[in-house]
Amino acid sequence: MDLDRIALKWALKNAVEHNGRAMIGPVIAKILGERPDLKSDIASVRRAAERAVERVNSMSLEEQRAMLMEIAPELLEAKRVEEKRLPPLPGAEPGKVVTRLPPEPSGYMHIGHAMSGLLNYLYAKMYDGRIWLRFEDTDPRKVRLEYYESFRRGYRWLGIEWDYEKNNSDDIELFYRYAEQLIRVGKAYVCTCPVEKIRRLRAQGEECEHRSLGIDENLSLWNEMLAGSFLEGEAILRLVGDMKHANTTMRDPALFRIIEHRHPLTGNKYRVWPLYDFAVSIEDYLCGVTHVLRTSEFALRDELQNYIRSLLGLNRHPVYIEYSRFEFKGTPVSKRRLRTILEAGLAKGWDDPRFPTIEGVRRRGILPEAIREFTIAQTGFSYAKREYDWSLLFAINRKILDPLARRLFFTPNPVKLLVEGAPKASIEAPYHPSNKDLGSRILRTSSEFYIAGADAERMKPGEVYRLKYLLNFKVLEICGSQVRGEFLGMEPMKDVQIIQWVPADEYVEVEVLVPDVLYLNDEINPESLRIVKGFGEKAVETVKLDEIVQFERFGFCRRDSESKALFIFAHD
Repeated sequence: MDLDRIALKWALKNAVEHNGRAMIGPVIAKILGERPDLKSDIASVRRAAERAVERVNSMSLEEQRAMLMEIAPELLEAKRVEEKRLPPLPGAEPGKVVTRLPPEPSGYMHIGHAMSGLLNYLYAKMYDGRIWLRFEDTDPRKVRLEYYESFRRGYRWLGIEWDYEKNNSDDIELFYRYAEQLIRVGKAYVCTCPVEKIRRLRAQGEECEHRSLGIDENLSLWNEMLAGSFLEGEAILRLVGDMKHANTTMRDPALFRIIEHRHPLTGNKYRVWPLYDFAVSIEDYLCGVTHVLRTSEFALRDELQNYIRSLLGLNRHPVYIEYSRFEFKGTPVSKRRLRTILEAGLAKGWDDPRFPTIEGVRRRGILPEAIREFTIAQTGFSYAKREYDWSLLFAINRKILDPLARRLFFTPNPVKLLVEGAPKASIEAPYHPSNKDLGSRILRTSSEFYIAGADAERMKPGEVYRLKYLLNFKVLEICGSQVRGEFLGMEPMKDVQIIQWVPADEYVEVEVLVPDVLYLNDEINPESLRIVKGFGEKAVETVKLDEIVQFERFGFCRRDSESKALFIFAHD
């Protein structure tokens, strides 16, 4: 394999693993790992890596995956190793497992959707099965095209590849035929009771007068519903269940209701829409779903969905595996609570880095690999309520980023430092203490620097410090916003605190958004988003949009703007 093809292979691999953005250093390392004989011609290796990275980074993530599958499919298959760490799936047979991603496109995808989606995807792949992306979009008042795309984009970002895609709204005519089938066998009836009365009778376990209507009358009323004779809220189609059943979902639930609202995909073609249990019962059968992995709020619905299928002669039911919702402390996934924050002007959009939406989590600098690893580590099918601390996810993200992220100097709330006697210098400092492939940068200095305000506050006259990679100094005087020190030499000294710094005549103004949890004790956290300003070294200008770097002794931060040095703090 020639050098350019090797470089392309590893650039694609690096990009697929890092949200579509390949980096030159790791690609060079992989090339030399495969072809150590090329170490004598490092210049050619670097040029090949640069060409490959430029080409790959101009492609979409899907195009990158497709090309990698074409030229080096074994690199994609390597991910199978992690799937072996999942607990066995009950009743699963290799090659026969079918799962689904069933988002309701009524809001933006959030981290809970991501983790459930990963479980369904990883189990399907673990058993060489198939997976559906199926939008449960039968409430036209809630669905929007942007929400469909949010899920597609989010799943792709996570590395989830689905085999089939459809919308429940594609099958409305089929749902109508199944509804008529239930009416004809006396298992569904049209009810015109007010909502309050229906709720009261269901709670009391009592039937309403419409339950005794004949089949012909119900067929006539059903056709009137379809034809527009009833207005929204005036009639529903209900299942003949068991009004005394201990599981209240079985007490004559609604199957269809009238919604006078334009649907983003079907327009005004339909006005009678199926409810969740009816649509999902049929779709799971049509899609051949063998295993339903979902959160425990759906647990009471298993019996109802199996019952609906049985009445329709669809006698193949999936295995249900339910678990508690994935929730994080201080961060509600409720669209209502998030909208409250938006409407109050406390956030500008759904991609706010404090939000649990995938857009927000991505802007925060959380890698898809970290969410994947976290999901696998936490997998355990339990009903017990779990509320995770963000620090658990951050720890995994840090482990992934630490060997890959460039390290740069940043001085928040800067204070000037004058080191008397310090010589002019030009030093080469590595971007990483151990990953030499990340390269280095040149720092040019004189006797004036900026240091972090927090470091300056701790200093006392007579104390000795070292500016990392550069020089030692003794504090002589602290005068308001300036520290004066005495040069003590360039060689490292023992037992001396090392601090970061920025040359006073060569720096970049940096702004960092520091997000925190949205809620504290059920109250909106007024300190949930702070702004930290400071100076960064000149190399900050080389940081690309979306690149995550580590500002030394501050934390990992992702660049959020091309036009200015605006970063978002991920974690320390």
